[in-house]
Amino acid sequence: MPTLAFQPNETVSILFEGASVLVPSGITVAAAVMLAGSSHIRTTPISEEERAPFCHMGVCFECLVEIDGTPNMQGCLITVEDGMNIKRQLGAPKITSCQE
Repeated sequence: MPTLAFQPNETVSILFEGASVLVPSGITVAAAVMLAGSSHIRTTPISEEERAPFCHMGVCFECLVEIDGTPNMQGCLITVEDGMNIKRQLGAPKITSCQE
């Protein structure tokens, strides 16, 4: 018996790095990005090394993405929604002054 017998009934449309992608509804953002064929989901702040989701349970923080303009979102803990705009998190997000 196969262990990956998941057959999605519905799909949702997301934007990943500006490209429209159809993915199964009910999966995580991290899984959707991987299904979109991406080899990485973020880059590290210091070395800019490419990183991909690792634990898929919210512990390692390797799945940080920007979702609908909000950085530092854990893609493995968030279910995709139709129309989501997902971008790779490249390095550390810009910190703005509290006076801006």
